[in-house]
Amino acid sequence: MLLFSLSALTLALHPVNSPANEALDPAFDITQATASTDGRLTTFAMEVAGLAGSQKPQAIGQLTGAKVTAYVWPTSLNPDLVGFEADSGILALAITAHPDFDDTPLFDENNDGDPANDGADWHSHWAVLVQDEACGAGLKVRDVSPGVDLLPATAPMLPIALDSPGMSPVLDGAVARITVPLSNSESAHFDAVTAEMQVNEAGEAPLLCVTGVHDVASGDLSLPGIIMAEH
Repeated sequence: MLLFSLSALTLALHPVNSPANEALDPAFDITQATASTDGRLTTFAMEVAGLAGSQKPQAIGQLTGAKVTAYVWPTSLNPDLVGFEADSGILALAITAHPDFDDTPLFDENNDGDPANDGADWHSHWAVLVQDEACGAGLKVRDVSPGVDLLPATAPMLPIALDSPGMSPVLDGAVARITVPLSNSESAHFDAVTAEMQVNEAGEAPLLCVTGVHDVASGDLSLPGIIMAEH
């Protein structure tokens, strides 16, 4: 079942509030989501009922079939704002963790001198999401051909529309927060999602599927939030 529809956009006041759900793992039970900009930097945040970032995937020892846990802010922003092909899908910002691979080769998140062993630590990505009914939640990270499709300069050059900008997320108590260099974001729409993804076990497209959704701040992925100017 497709979970996302840009045609469902509705105007709403900022922030997006979400009722607590005792049936959900508190680490993924969104209670509020916000986004703001000073004109140069944009900050996305979500609050959960429990401890943000306290749950991570179990390692399986290989890339194919590897699990990814994510706190995600889908937006109405055009992907070309951060260096992807224009109008190529849904631009989303994510905080992810996945112990079986490292997709931030330019950055050493755990400061141990090795930039290739940091996937298990929480880190940030821009991603372009598109529909694919082959995926459990009806969405995937868009498949691309590095060197052919337009990608940001800090992309890890995987065959998916993924960027690794190196901005450090903050997971503090109930709040997951990330600030990225992004201008022209005021009045854009956003939502907040806690989700699970998985690398295709066959090692082919769709390479990275959204396989399940824990919670959606709006309840229907209608992107009711509005990025507000900081005053």
